[in-house]
Amino acid sequence: MKHILKKLLLPFIFLSLLTNTIKAEKKVLNIGAIPDQNQELLDRRFNLLSNELSNQLNIKVRYVPVTNYFSAVTAFRTKNLDLVWFGGLTGVQARLQTPNSKVIAQRDIDKKFKSVFIVNKKLKLQPAKKLTDLNNLKNLRLTFGSENSTSGRLMPEYFLNKAGLKISDFYGNKTGFSGSHDATIALVNSGAYDVGALNKQILDNNLIKNKNRVKNIDVFFITPEYADYHWLAQGNLDKKFYDGFTIKLKNTFIALNQNNPIHKEILYLFNAKNFIEADATQYQKIEAIGRKLKKIR
Repeated sequence: MKHILKKLLLPFIFLSLLTNTIKAEKKVLNIGAIPDQNQELLDRRFNLLSNELSNQLNIKVRYVPVTNYFSAVTAFRTKNLDLVWFGGLTGVQARLQTPNSKVIAQRDIDKKFKSVFIVNKKLKLQPAKKLTDLNNLKNLRLTFGSENSTSGRLMPEYFLNKAGLKISDFYGNKTGFSGSHDATIALVNSGAYDVGALNKQILDNNLIKNKNRVKNIDVFFITPEYADYHWLAQGNLDKKFYDGFTIKLKNTFIALNQNNPIHKEILYLFNAKNFIEADATQYQKIEAIGRKLKKIR
């Protein structure tokens, strides 16, 4: 009799376990990021961060890699990602497509960010002294990073335009798109492209730590400053988790400090000294340029 009863109850036990699993799954904070560097580095950075956020917030945190910048924006819009590390442009795109989403933090270096134009040493070009010297790049083979990169495409194209250059002024009346800042460095260093535009912080990092990767590269021009990377959170996180969750999440980022060994490693992987408060108004210029260059409609 007990055996029969147990057999009859099995479907209900299974259903109960499945229901609890689904409920638990809804309590996972899914985080993502634009794939602006090699995946090995991104995995180290965001898995370590996920573990720390999980400990601090007392919830499960999962890093979900995406294949490209567009996928990061789409995954946020469809709410498959709760929190994403975006560049300036992708952050604006995602926020405009996702009502009530909130900019919650940026790194200390993101408030005044810069792009850089690099050239292959074989060209023997003198570094630019002023913006109009970008005209010396005319007819060369230029590659940007991702098509939706702020520091690797949007702002470099904006400054080229300010100097009087159009995409059609480069070799073949077009430019390349490497897909990431690391790939841009590799393409210019190898000579596959004459010129590349990318995130200055990533180039600086390579100049210090990976000198062989940049041995054939010269810095040609460093752009003026602009606001860039930031964390964008869904607007429903307090409802998904608990009251005050979004503020606690923001404060967790801002509280990361160099005196804690784990925090120090996270900040090192983000190339930052600390995270600071940020808000959507800082990205109004990025939005205006994005609309002008038809990256935002």
